[in-house]
Amino acid sequence: MITMNTELFRNALAQNEKPVLVEFSAPWCTYCRRIAPALAQMDAQYGEELIFGQVNIDDEPALTEAERIELVPTMVIYRSGKALGSIVAPDSKAKLEAFILETLKK
Repeated sequence: MITMNTELFRNALAQNEKPVLVEFSAPWCTYCRRIAPALAQMDAQYGEELIFGQVNIDDEPALTEAERIELVPTMVIYRSGKALGSIVAPDSKAKLEAFILETLKK
């Protein structure tokens, strides 16, 4: 998983080779820490077809506001710079995986 600042976020979205899943999170967020192992497993499983990144909302408040992120963790999948879908605080690895698979079909 790539830790992204605004520049890395924009660069990742500008490339057209792979979709990008970005987790907007915060170090103080307990749920963000709990979902991290599932995200790492998804990165290992789908890393060939999907770029995984993470934005710390405390470090990137302008980006967080521009992307209209209101709750953490929020995961958004982008393709060619456009958001395809998002999920807020999935409560299981299965729901996260279902979100990824469904969104990649779009």
